Amino acid sequence: MDKRQVAKTLEEIGSLLEIQGESPFKTRAYYTAARTLEGLEEDLEGLVRDGRLRELKGIGQALAEKITELVITGRMGYYERLKDSLPGSLLEMLAIPSLGPKKIQVIHEGLGVKTVGELEYACHENRLVDLPGFGRKTQEKILQGIELLKRHRGRFLYSEAIGIAQEILEGLHRSPRVQRAEIAGGLRRRKETVKDIDLLTSSEDPEGVMADFTRLPQVEEVVATGSTRIAIRLVNGIEADLRVVRDDEFPFAWQHFTGSQEHSDAMRERARERGIRMEDYGLFRGEERISCCREEEVFSALGLPFIPPELREDRGEIEAAERGQLPQLIEEADILGVFHVHTHWSDGVASVEAMSRAARALGYRYLGIADHSQVARYAHGLEPERLRAQQAEIVETNRKFPDLTLLKGTEVDILPDGSLDYDEETLRGFDFVIASIHSRFNMTQEEMTRRIARALSHPCVTMLGHPTGRLLLGREGYPVDIDALLEAAAGHGVILELNANPHRLDLDWRHLKKAAALGIKISINPDAHSLEGLRDTRYGVGIARKGWLTKGDVFNALALERVMERLKGRK
Repeated sequence: MDKRQVAKTLEEIGSLLEIQGESPFKTRAYYTAARTLEGLEEDLEGLVRDGRLRELKGIGQALAEKITELVITGRMGYYERLKDSLPGSLLEMLAIPSLGPKKIQVIHEGLGVKTVGELEYACHENRLVDLPGFGRKTQEKILQGIELLKRHRGRFLYSEAIGIAQEILEGLHRSPRVQRAEIAGGLRRRKETVKDIDLLTSSEDPEGVMADFTRLPQVEEVVATGSTRIAIRLVNGIEADLRVVRDDEFPFAWQHFTGSQEHSDAMRERARERGIRMEDYGLFRGEERISCCREEEVFSALGLPFIPPELREDRGEIEAAERGQLPQLIEEADILGVFHVHTHWSDGVASVEAMSRAARALGYRYLGIADHSQVARYAHGLEPERLRAQQAEIVETNRKFPDLTLLKGTEVDILPDGSLDYDEETLRGFDFVIASIHSRFNMTQEEMTRRIARALSHPCVTMLGHPTGRLLLGREGYPVDIDALLEAAAGHGVILELNANPHRLDLDWRHLKKAAALGIKISINPDAHSLEGLRDTRYGVGIARKGWLTKGDVFNALALERVMERLKGRK
């Protein structure tokens, strides 16, 4: 079990203890331990093996024993007993936006509510209004959160699915019965959320492959079986669907099961217009089967170059391929540096130096430190005195790494009237300024659009951070006129962030193509709060590819010299 899974379990324990009304000291111990593990540089399994967990901040003997049990066995008795001790599905309520452990405790003790269904009914009966710390607006927000939960139930973040899918794929490749094996479906198309994992193999022994599949350690239970298809549920709750085909069928099946449905329908229509019958497992001209060994040959048989899977959404990719105008999509190796990186000066868990070392290890040439501004007290935002100390540390750290350039930046809050959280003199002291919204999401679309447009007009603003404020599977974006936002960014020469945190992936890929057409540069930023968070850039690259972006569209694919020219031009 990796450190992220362990940290998530510790975070859940803290929440469960809060719901039970345990002391803040006890709950905080688990939250602190979770943050410590998220920022851990060393291998967690190695620390467990060497008995060195207690060297970590905030981890005493009892916690070390629980973490060791979880890492070694994949289970923790204390966690399971804690979950069993809670009535109903109180834990599920934590997935409702705007509803934290303390509010759940009040609702449960005050109303006896045990499930999401009971909570929804209580809201419709206006029973939450008179609870301490609640009110009509809070009740409305909880109802909206329940609707969001129901709409996205059974879906998972790309980042949650891809890791375990790749582990399974490696397991399938080790089977001597498997000839070819690949990921298909929405995961291959890099959709930001997926409902399951689609896998495709070729083999002369389908039953043997399916038996090997069920023996993989990631498998929890078999859901359904057929002669060449099996569906299982994985230990993290995601369902995985495996199909086994003959090897001569594999290229056609891979193209078909990658989808999307709309793309596949358009491809079938194109085939029909050319007198070809396109089926799930082959192409036919009359009764003659068209032989294809690779997926590229399937496209070629229909007069097309290979279309990258990320683009297969029937949004003009077939027409562009026919005209020879498919873009050369951005690659992860094209990213030369990243912006929007938090350190322990605000709400990050690592030092400036530690983040710099991690960036160098990833091959980056520049790193933009952007801790929160002063109004973000919940994130230990920097007031002027602490800001000066932080910038002094950045300058000092810069001297230690001649092959990495550190840039002094800020994630400055856009206040409700569109002004910024620092005065102009302070803003001019940064190398770059990311302006973001972290409050007052409940404005009207007109008010929010005006608020953002005013911020973008400020001459010191370099980038707009997480432009719509969405949290995937957790919170809809605030209301904003996207077209007006894009026009404002283009007019003022402001770079738009593609926030690569897998919970955000904001700006949405559906808007990236238009942004690029308007000449807006996109910066793929990890919004990293830990060393591991720097690696989230890869998720942003996947979304950039899905949005048709090329290397030339991406700001942080530029060499340092050109980056500095652009940044100086905004001051």
